[in-house]
Amino acid sequence: MDIVNKLANDLNIKKEQVQAVLKLLSEDCTIPFIARYRKEVTGALNEEQIGEIEQSYKYLCNLEKRKEDVLRLIKEKDLLTDELEAKIKACEKLVEVEDLYRPFKEKKKTKATEAIKLGLEPLAKKIMAFPTNGSIESLASGFGMDIDKAVVNASYIISEWISDNASLRSRVRQLIFNTGFITSKKKKNSEDVKKVYEMYYDFSERIKYVKHYRVLAMNRGEKEGILSVSLTYDEDKILELYKERVIKNKDSFVVPIVLDAIKDALKRLILPSVEREIRAELFESASHEAIKTFKENLEKLLMTKPIKNKTVIGFDPAFRTGCKLAVLNPYGEVLEIATIYPHEPHKKVVEATKTLRELITKYNANIIAIGNGTASRESEFFVAEAIKGLEVQYNLVSEAGASVYSASKLAISEFPDLTVEKRSAISIGRRIQDPLSELVKIDPKSIGVGEYQHDVNQTDLAEALDFTVSKIVNEVGVNINTASESILKYISGLNKKCIESIIKFKKEHSFKNREEIKKLTGISDKIYEQAIGFLRINDGDNPLDKTKIHPESYALTMKILDSLDLDLNKKDEHFKSVVESADAKSLSKKLNADIYTVEDILKELLTPGLDPRDSLEDVLLKSDVLTIDDLKVGMELTGTIRNVVSFGAFVDIGLHNDGLIHISKLSKDFVKNPLDVVHIGDIVTCTVESIDKEKEKVNLSLI
Repeated sequence: MDIVNKLANDLNIKKEQVQAVLKLLSEDCTIPFIARYRKEVTGALNEEQIGEIEQSYKYLCNLEKRKEDVLRLIKEKDLLTDELEAKIKACEKLVEVEDLYRPFKEKKKTKATEAIKLGLEPLAKKIMAFPTNGSIESLASGFGMDIDKAVVNASYIISEWISDNASLRSRVRQLIFNTGFITSKKKKNSEDVKKVYEMYYDFSERIKYVKHYRVLAMNRGEKEGILSVSLTYDEDKILELYKERVIKNKDSFVVPIVLDAIKDALKRLILPSVEREIRAELFESASHEAIKTFKENLEKLLMTKPIKNKTVIGFDPAFRTGCKLAVLNPYGEVLEIATIYPHEPHKKVVEATKTLRELITKYNANIIAIGNGTASRESEFFVAEAIKGLEVQYNLVSEAGASVYSASKLAISEFPDLTVEKRSAISIGRRIQDPLSELVKIDPKSIGVGEYQHDVNQTDLAEALDFTVSKIVNEVGVNINTASESILKYISGLNKKCIESIIKFKKEHSFKNREEIKKLTGISDKIYEQAIGFLRINDGDNPLDKTKIHPESYALTMKILDSLDLDLNKKDEHFKSVVESADAKSLSKKLNADIYTVEDILKELLTPGLDPRDSLEDVLLKSDVLTIDDLKVGMELTGTIRNVVSFGAFVDIGLHNDGLIHISKLSKDFVKNPLDVVHIGDIVTCTVESIDKEKEKVNLSLI
């Protein structure tokens, strides 16, 4: 197989692009570096495309290695034919290779291997010759045992031969997948108190059309002992297929024996195995789709616009143990910690109100960030009342993973003298000031933006989410003088030793230029090349050090400035006007430089060090609370998308439970994937479609 050509065809890109990416990866270049600084080599492929090339290349290399191993193993047995070799080499999936290898595998102890030990393989061959003369008695005599025993054991050998037929097995797999159904039933005496799996109590859908989230839901219900899940299909049709292909002479007296062997092979060896393979394939596909949703949701969450230059009070709600408050200055530094008890069982509302208002006034706080966990809505009611008359607003902040961070070694090292709850209040407050810097401290799997998080392939999920965090951190870039160890670990090329050197240097000095980074212990030329473009120095010696421009392009940048007759230190309206009107194409030609780099340099000169999040929509802040009793069908509301799932999107409209916009209500046009319409963090204007006060559920519409 020509792997490069196959990748190019599968990914719909040029062969040269694939070759360029593979070469750069082999030279220890990172995906963020390749995507940002080697556009001229790859034809401007993005991180997702480069990552897909890397993953697909690994799979195809493993596939080729397995083919080589299988060919070698069969050849060692002197059983490799030209036809078989061609079939194995043509395989495009591992399962196809394994099907072809099955007859040659060293078998564990089976009924067939035991029959072979009894010397009954010659009898099995005689039967499969479909003789017409003689009788089964004459055929099965001379094997040192009674006729029935000999025939039964020879049949086990025939069953295994039938099972090992790769082309028939492939036909059966396709037939079941294309025409069969996946069904689920509620197990007798199983308890599903909250009726989570109610729609799957008696469920059936074509295997080839089943939605990925339904596969994951049924798998979970099966794992929890509530559902029994199975595949149903036309077994008679499969039996006819085998009879047609296996029975060579219908007039032979051995036909009933072979027919029994076919039925045995199907029941014992083929169908259970193929069903497992199809269930595994469904899980893999469903897992892939769910992980894709997780990635896109996480990306949007990490790209939430930070609220800069504001003093924030982080509010960690609780009942019995009290609500923890953390006042943070605009840089996320803790000014004061307090505990109030506005809820049951204490109900000290007056004292709590007094404390909160005093903190707001004392520090001129602008925003209160309320965690959305236990007692969040009760806390929202309290805050809305307490802040009346003050110039302050509030926002409900996802506290997913906050408890994980608060109990972590990192949180303990940051705040060794504080309790877990107080650390959590700090984390909640910081999440609104700079979501990215705070969320990178948490295992991405603990952030929980998606569906069926614990039901997908956990290794694939971890890799995908880490990839997403790395992509966003490098896209935004970090100020090295304020960057935490948590965020530096995601910077392209940096390893633990490099990060330790950076942290050690920062304890005594602040970085003045990128050249100082180059001199640190552990920063090799390669590491410097890969990382430096993503490390910014905002108040350093060189204005270019605060930009995304790579030091390797500083000389080109100065040539561009000379060509435009501009001074880097004079950023006035004239400078802006000239850069805006500059022709990248003619500059590229004049300076013999690639167009991608010239375009990126001009963009950075225009908006040096621009945070891509600054251009996004502002976070929706509130000063009053909404109850379900305030709602009427048809009412128009503004809310924030909190989660996007396969069947729609959940919107925070200020109620205890988020409202649901079903996929059918996202657009007047057909929507295949909700992520084509909305993303986490989007502020949307929606209409109340229906209200269920008893269940506290609200359905919304964007139409």
